[in-house]
Amino acid sequence: MKNDVDILANFLQNPNDASFTELFNSFTKRLVAFFQARGCRWDQAEDLAQEVMFKVYCKASRIRDRRAFRGWLFKVANNALCEFYRKQTPEIETITLEGIQVSTGNTSPGGHAFEFLHWMAFLDSREREVMRLRFLEHWEYHEIAAAQNIPIGTVQWRVFNAKKKLASHLAARPERLRKAA
Repeated sequence: MKNDVDILANFLQNPNDASFTELFNSFTKRLVAFFQARGCRWDQAEDLAQEVMFKVYCKASRIRDRRAFRGWLFKVANNALCEFYRKQTPEIETITLEGIQVSTGNTSPGGHAFEFLHWMAFLDSREREVMRLRFLEHWEYHEIAAAQNIPIGTVQWRVFNAKKKLASHLAARPERLRKAA
């Protein structure tokens, strides 16, 4: 049975399917363990390990110092893990303000706009302005971006953050005042 050093040397000297299969079988279990130790489920860890080994197959010829292979391999693995977590979508509760209707029975004389402005006290001034333009004046995202001279993505991000901040406040409102469309 070959050791890791011999398997690696064989692959780096003669990169072909057979030598890569030996390398793959030798290092994949360690990569899976590496990813699992950092919070990945087994299936995610296995997918990430295969991704790393594919990069090894494609880029191993670029290694200048073969003694640094393990360090390079786990650097590639760490980068793959960072990219994996970067792509994960956080589960954040948000609400759609466009569909909220308020009973006019016990609201203030200002109606919906007055209650909306009361909610806005929870936001910073930039978020308040974007929310006012978007939901009171019914501007489109691109119109707000042009008026404030900011990228449209910034406008969308501010609306998203404002909705996230308001979600817990609006969820706590009495049921009789919430009528989602």
